[in-house]
Amino acid sequence: MRNGGTTKIRLNGERAWRAAPRFRVFVMLAPALVVIGGLFVGGLVLALAQSLGYFPAGGENAFTFRHYQALLFDEEFLQSLLLTFVLASVATIISAGLGLALALALREVAGRHRFVGVLLQIPLAMPHLVVGVILINFIAPSGFIARLAFAVGIISLPADFPLLTNDAYGFGIISAYVIKETPFIALMTLAVLLRTGQEYELAARTLGANRRQRLRYVTLPLVAPAVVSSALLVLAFIFGAFEIPFLLGRTYPAMLSVVAQRRFTSVNLSERPDALAVAVCLALVATLLVYVYMRLARVLIGTTKPTMFT
Repeated sequence: MRNGGTTKIRLNGERAWRAAPRFRVFVMLAPALVVIGGLFVGGLVLALAQSLGYFPAGGENAFTFRHYQALLFDEEFLQSLLLTFVLASVATIISAGLGLALALALREVAGRHRFVGVLLQIPLAMPHLVVGVILINFIAPSGFIARLAFAVGIISLPADFPLLTNDAYGFGIISAYVIKETPFIALMTLAVLLRTGQEYELAARTLGANRRQRLRYVTLPLVAPAVVSSALLVLAFIFGAFEIPFLLGRTYPAMLSVVAQRRFTSVNLSERPDALAVAVCLALVATLLVYVYMRLARVLIGTTKPTMFT
């Protein structure tokens, strides 16, 4: 009787295990999730606590919103916030436009040859730091293009070459992100175009729609969810990115991530809570953009959740 009961319990346990695939996956991933989640959540809680004034090393032991209030009157922070928003928005808009155009241009070829997708994935595998170094070697006043222009007599000195890195308009920063993010948006858009096929466009053509009308009223509405959602992810990433602004941006005003890093590493420990307040603001903006992405995905794509969050 005891063996029969034990066997029955074991069988019920195995059935429950098989009937709960999500629970099984969670159990298998639990060790890694504990480590990664602990480090991430622990670091976030520590940063939030220090930004709220609990920083014994700096002589602060009471929670306060003083550091966040100070940011409202911090000229460097306000200029950096505006610069970050403008550069991130411009880079995202250009990347989205070029990505859409590239996807439309490669649609026919990509449907016949899979290597097109592979070529678009090559820039994605390249770190942003590498792209920044390549741009410095090419478009800086001492770079390859400047030396080539001097050699052929276009400019009298390499130093006469226009300042395209560490410039006031963020040309180098925008260029780096356009190079990196355009293939990503193109891949997302191309996937939608290949999945939907050309049936809707052929139907519109049969009904008398010309090429511009098919693009405006059929193709663009079909790819809009992919373009908008991927552009929001790109915007959230650029807003909090550090490598490219640090390499290719100016020291003042700098993007918010550079401001946070500089204040955090300052020898004056009293600046560290301010730096963490800036970092928390960046995290909040990125979280808000991801939330908007999820809401748009739900409305535009018509799903309860985006696939990547299921």
